[in-house]
Order: sequence, then C-alpha cells, then structure tokens
Amino acid sequence: MPASPRLLLIDAHEQSRAVLAERLRLQGFTVVECGDGAEGAVLALEDPPAAVVADLTMPSISGVQLCRLLKSEVGTSKVPVILRGSEGRRNHFWAEQAGAFAYVPKGRMGELVRALRKSIEENVGESDFFVVSSTQGLDVRERIATHLDAALFDSVIAAEVRRLGTSESFDRLADLLSQFVSQVTTYRWIAVLRREPLRLAVHTNTAMREQAVREAREALNVAEATPLVMIEDDDAVADPEGPPPMHETVHFGEHSIGIFALAPRAPEHKNDRALVATVARELGGALRMATLVEESRSLATTDALTGLLNRRAFLESTGRELARAKRYNDRLSVILLDVDHFKHINDKRGHAAGDLVLSAVGKLLNNALRTCDIVARWGGEEFVLVLPSTPIEGAEQTAERVRDLLEHADIKDQNGDRVPVTASFGVATLAGNENLEQVVDRADRAMYLAKSGGRNRVVCDEPLPKAGAAAE
Repeated sequence: MPASPRLLLIDAHEQSRAVLAERLRLQGFTVVECGDGAEGAVLALEDPPAAVVADLTMPSISGVQLCRLLKSEVGTSKVPVILRGSEGRRNHFWAEQAGAFAYVPKGRMGELVRALRKSIEENVGESDFFVVSSTQGLDVRERIATHLDAALFDSVIAAEVRRLGTSESFDRLADLLSQFVSQVTTYRWIAVLRREPLRLAVHTNTAMREQAVREAREALNVAEATPLVMIEDDDAVADPEGPPPMHETVHFGEHSIGIFALAPRAPEHKNDRALVATVARELGGALRMATLVEESRSLATTDALTGLLNRRAFLESTGRELARAKRYNDRLSVILLDVDHFKHINDKRGHAAGDLVLSAVGKLLNNALRTCDIVARWGGEEFVLVLPSTPIEGAEQTAERVRDLLEHADIKDQNGDRVPVTASFGVATLAGNENLEQVVDRADRAMYLAKSGGRNRVVCDEPLPKAGAAAE
C-alpha cells in the first residue's frame, strides 16, 4: 500500500466531515474533503483517488448514484468506494447492488479503516494507470442520467424476483420473496395470491397475524376458506396502522395468475409503488414455474382418482415415520380397510359409480384424520392408514369412527342416487422389531377376519408372543 494513500471524503455535514478527516489523517491517509456528491464526482473523475468514502444519503446525488457513475467511467471504474450511513439491511443491500467495496455504518472507525486498507491493498497494480476523464463543461447529473436510480432499482428487483423461479413450491417462493422484499423496504405485511390452485401467502410480524390476514383478505377480495400460508417473523414491522395496501396483478403471458400486495408502514417509502409494480411484473414466470413443479411432484406421488398418496409415496412417508417410532420407542398403528361389495357396485351401477365411490371414500378419510396421520390408496378398493403415536386402543377407536362415518355418508352415483357404502377394517400396532411389511400383513389378516365375520366391522390383530415366552 502507498505510504500515504489519497482519499476523497464526501460528507455534507462539515463538522462530522472535519472530525472524520482528521482521524483518517492520523491513520496515515491523505484526505481530500468535499461536501457535495456531485462536486465529489467531478473531483474523482479529474484526479482519481486511491479510494472514495461517501455517505449513502447526500443532498445532491446519492451514494448509490455516485458509486454507479464512478464504476461506469473508465478512469474511475477500479476506484473502490466505501459507503457510510445508518445501520440497516436495506442500506447494506443497495450499497452492495451499486458495486460499493463495502458499507460501514457510521461510528465504526476501526471497521472503516480496515475496509479502506483492504480495498487499497487489493487495488494495488490496477490503479497505477488511470484514464482521466475530461471534466470541462461536465454536468455530473447528465452522466448520472444514464445510470438512474430508477433503472438500477428496476433491474435489481427484476433480477432478484426472476431467481425465485427455482423455488419449486409456492410456499418456498413466498418465503424467499419475503426475505428479499424485507431487505428493500419496510412494511406491515406482504401477500401473494395464486389463483390456480388457489392459495394465499401472508408475511407479517407475529404480533400482527390476525390483523394482517384480515387486511390481506379484504384488499385482495379473498374468502376465508382460501388455503393460507403464514410466514411470521420480525422482518415485518408490528405497526397496527399505516398507508392503504397497494397491489398489482401478476400475469403470465396474457393470463392473470395472481396478485402481489404490500401494506407499507408510515411514512410510505418513495420506491414502494415502483417495487410493487416491478415485483408483480416479474413474478409471473417464477410463480408459474413453482406451480408446475408442484403439479409434477403431485402427479408422481398422488393417486389421481382419490387425491391421496399413492403406494410408492406412502411407503416413503411411512418409512420415515417407522424409523422415528423405533428411535423414540413410540407407538405406531396401521389400519387397512376394504370397501365392501365393491364389485357389486361396479356391476350394478357401472365403473363411473365405482370411481365416484372411491373418490368419496378418499375425501372422507382425508377429512377424518389428523394432519400427522398418513393415508393412501393401497390398491383397488383398499386404503391404508398409519397413525403415529397411537396405541392399539386409539387406532381401534379411529377405525370405528371412520367406519361409522362411511356407513352414514351421503355418497351418490352419476345419476344422483345414494350409494350405500361400508367397509371392513383391520387394525394392528407395531411390535418389537417388526418392519412395515409385517405390521401391514397383520392388519391385512385382521381385515380378512372382518370380511369373513360379516363385513362393516373392525377387527384388531394382536402381535404373536415371542417364541419361548412363558404362558400366563
């Protein structure tokens, strides 16, 4: 590093600038002071310094504009710029996007000096030769016009939103979008509505949950029954009041596929409306891509007729649950059920009626069980249920409740006529070192006993005693 590197210090506040300049001189730097961003840009272009230290916010041009201008000019493109200002992720974000070498919050002298020394050391060999720009008759603002904040803002936001195309699911897209937008502005809540399949995501402060969801539904005209994804953390502010929400339609091609909305905090940031417009304009492709990935995964794991897991997906999910049960010595029960006289339904009412019955059974099972339970179509008219943390008594009660619901369900065929539907249930609970195949096999044997014993009933299978166990 040169013995006394020359710095350009731009700070609109004369007193604080003088104090900082003196401290930097004590650290071995030669300091050229300037109180105006536009004037500082001219000085840098006329005689490029070893580094520039500037405020992020200045009365003439901003630190972001200054940084972009110097980076765009041949003579100063290699000059490191260190921006200063208040602490905050948004400030760090824009300094980084503008190409600043570093962003140092004010009051951190040691961090500023370290950043300066590092920037100058890394620039040695590249700054020995400069192409000095002619500044005769220079209007810095004209040059900045080619690097407007608006263009920078739009291009950066657009690029970040397009990256969400790798999210692979709506839930993850909404989460990543909230992480990004919270770096750019402050807000009370943001919301993303996807139209097909319908889903609403809301990011807000935990303390604002109910109010934010209510406001988002009102702003986007969304019914309470719409599936909701909640993202809650302190990145959103907990202000109960603020300016009215702003929202824009999200398009993919000619089609409207969603809405993006933001409820700003007071006072509204000058870029908030441009932010909402840019996010909505660019979000269509990412939203459509995430939806397509979700759909493809659903097709690979879901039975098309019933909407339940298919056999392969069931085995994968249950394998993980089985391992957990064994690791923590927890109970796990399996219920196998078979629709009674299903062949008779097909023969008498047609296969269309049989499909309607299976679809209705799948919906009933999905609605009747806990969210932690696993339910799948096992094959044909057979269904399988896995109940984590459930002993044989609890599984028997669940099977009996489902049996009763099914017996009294109002299931209709394609002609609108009610189809009486019952099923036979076999129940078994994981024992010892059994694997999934063994416990399902015992549930299957119990289901066969229910069939042969008159159908429309529940039979539990108890595990066989270990070989050599003494009889009681």
